[in-house]
Amino acid sequence: MTTATLPGIQKVKNWIALARPPFHTVGVLPFALGAVMAYRETGLFHWALWGWGTLAVVLIMLSTYLAGEYFDYEGDRISRRVNPNRFAGGSGVLPAGLLDRRGALVGSIVALALAGAVGLVIWLGYRTGPWTIPLGIIGMIGGFFYSVPPVRWAATGIGELWIAFCYGWLPVAVADYLPLGRFDPLVHWVSIPIAATIFNVILLNEYPDYQADQATGKRNILVRLGPEKSARVFAAAHILGWLGMAASVAAGVPVRTLLFYAPVFLISAGLVVAVLRGVYRHPRRLEAACGLNIAVNLGTTLAYILGFLVR
Repeated sequence: MTTATLPGIQKVKNWIALARPPFHTVGVLPFALGAVMAYRETGLFHWALWGWGTLAVVLIMLSTYLAGEYFDYEGDRISRRVNPNRFAGGSGVLPAGLLDRRGALVGSIVALALAGAVGLVIWLGYRTGPWTIPLGIIGMIGGFFYSVPPVRWAATGIGELWIAFCYGWLPVAVADYLPLGRFDPLVHWVSIPIAATIFNVILLNEYPDYQADQATGKRNILVRLGPEKSARVFAAAHILGWLGMAASVAAGVPVRTLLFYAPVFLISAGLVVAVLRGVYRHPRRLEAACGLNIAVNLGTTLAYILGFLVR
């Protein structure tokens, strides 16, 4: 059966799998945190701005993921054959021939255009501050060109830092900025642990793709430094996250946030030990570590949200 003859419901399921909805949480949750921080200052939750803003975030991530599926096709095909992992190697939809590869690229461009349109709705419809459009453009450029040539930050060794910025500081800052029209200095402190942990999500997820990335010339941090040195970078980033959490509390985040963060810290510390001991040499254990690593990122953001909301 070709992609052209697939039943409609199966095509929808394949598109949903290609979009990778679970991985949208790493952008949606930080955006929710920024909205909660604005609510903390004003006493009002701007539901409309939060809704439109969340839609823009999802569309930018959708554009990013679809572009990655298209341009990382060969690497994903190799990775899923050599070292399959639920958290790496893309969705597997395109290498399996379940959808037309060109559709992913078209979908990425359409999603990016829609994200721009939503940005204009937010700026013009709700008269948000002058940084609304520039911040949106930064997010669009950072996401789309992560995998798209000739920029292709994912292959330059700085793609992980772009992800740290675009999934760490940017969504929190934008969601806080839209209703306030200014930047809350506390955002900068709060974003440090989120940025550090999403950096590590990308870095650890590169391990299952290591051979594929080498074969296709994708010179990310792992390929450039090798597994052992990258493991030390991973440990350093988690430690930065711990220090960032402490610094954010000293800067004004409610102390009760540390109670919600405590189990996240324990998982994070366990991951540091496991990676330094070479968990990446064991595919099934690595897959579990990748899942726990995402939980650390989401748990860090959730700890902040609960810390601000729970009295």
